[in-house]
Amino acid sequence: MQSIGDTLRKLREEKELPLRKVAAMLDIDTSLLSKIERNERRANREQIIALAKIYEVKESQLLVEYFSDIVAYEISEEESTKQILLAAEEKVKYIKKLNK
Repeated sequence: MQSIGDTLRKLREEKELPLRKVAAMLDIDTSLLSKIERNERRANREQIIALAKIYEVKESQLLVEYFSDIVAYEISEEESTKQILLAAEEKVKYIKKLNK
């Protein structure tokens, strides 16, 4: 299991792209991209979508990893993680039903 930062670093290295070049494509500082890859900072949704295009991978693949990281870090220190995830899944279903 990898974090989104690990995945992004791996994809960049597979494409043999220097950090500075990818950072320039995203119009962000090289140090910020480095922190994202080291999981010290969180990318935003738009950056993840742009990175999917740069690395030529499915947007949905990176977004799943991105959002699962957000959820995992948010609840990782709670005791009832399984119950939280089950309740969240039910709430998502409910919200989607309301929005139809």
